[in-house]
Amino acid sequence: MGMGASNCENDLVVEMSSVSATGDCLGWAARDPSGVLSPYEFSRRVVGTDDVSINIAFCGVCYADVVWTRNIMGTSKYPLVPGHEIVGIVREVGSNVQRFKVGDHVGVGTYVGSCRQCEYCDDGLEVHCSKGAVLTFDGIDVDGTITKGGYSSYIVVHERYCFRIPKDYPLALAAPLLCAGITVYTPMMRHNMKQPGKSLGVIGLGGLGHLAVKFGKAFGLKVTVFSTSTSKRDDALNLLGADNFVVSSDEQQMMTLAKSFDFIINTASADIPFDPYLSLLKTAGILVLVGFPSEVKFSPGSLIMGMKTISGSVTGGTKQTQEMLEFCASHKIYPEIEIIPIQYSNEALERMIKKDVKYRFVIDIANSLK
Repeated sequence: MGMGASNCENDLVVEMSSVSATGDCLGWAARDPSGVLSPYEFSRRVVGTDDVSINIAFCGVCYADVVWTRNIMGTSKYPLVPGHEIVGIVREVGSNVQRFKVGDHVGVGTYVGSCRQCEYCDDGLEVHCSKGAVLTFDGIDVDGTITKGGYSSYIVVHERYCFRIPKDYPLALAAPLLCAGITVYTPMMRHNMKQPGKSLGVIGLGGLGHLAVKFGKAFGLKVTVFSTSTSKRDDALNLLGADNFVVSSDEQQMMTLAKSFDFIINTASADIPFDPYLSLLKTAGILVLVGFPSEVKFSPGSLIMGMKTISGSVTGGTKQTQEMLEFCASHKIYPEIEIIPIQYSNEALERMIKKDVKYRFVIDIANSLK
């Protein structure tokens, strides 16, 4: 789906000339690194020829919302409106838009732009755009303004970065798929983890981990959850349908599982020892990292003996995101969520830091942001 440079430049000119100054978008924003969110009014750009304007119905709460509102990366630009697990209903489309019409159910994920010219964009891997994908919030938009996310009443996005939500899939449940879901689905596809009968280990049982379990079961894998918290055993086995639950600090239990896994996905961001997990992999096994520990340490022998692989992954491209949404609809894969009003968002972020959520907060934007 390549696009010539001249076409891309023309699009940018059209979009940049259409700047809204109406201040009609309601949102919640952080004003400083305290990360405290409060009501905020701002403007969105006028709908360009290739844009879709979306009334936001729900927005998932992701750990990225904590990282950026509190300036943990050191690059946050305030006021900052977080939120990149966005679902809603199309309210207006630009004159060139072919894929969507008013009333369609759509989603927006972690990015809202890319160069549309490089090899990665051509391959539908826009998240890896050579010039850098434009983040859904705290990025630089086509009109030079700072992007503002889904803790808001509506959003204007180029149609390429919008996804069709299957009509029979509940909008609130679709929200976590746009970041948490695609983050675990992408490496599972890349490493061919959809082979029934193979074994998958999932480290950590949070927003990402619980979806990795659900995908694993849908693919016919034998799924084991590794957690430091025994309190998650019941949910892992009975709510999510995992085949096994292991307390990762139990060395005896870990040793009995040596060389028994084809794949392991680490969704945790805590610092953990990697050698014990690498020892659980079969020959040619793969350990995928989607969490962000502060460092990764392992003995080279753990990798070399048994020709094992450590791989990293972020969210996913547009083609795979759409594929995942359709897969979830056809296999009835639904995230476990807690729906909250926007007025509870500060408490929700605090609870998420404490891992006190089963398993994803979703903000009811339409009914609480007025």
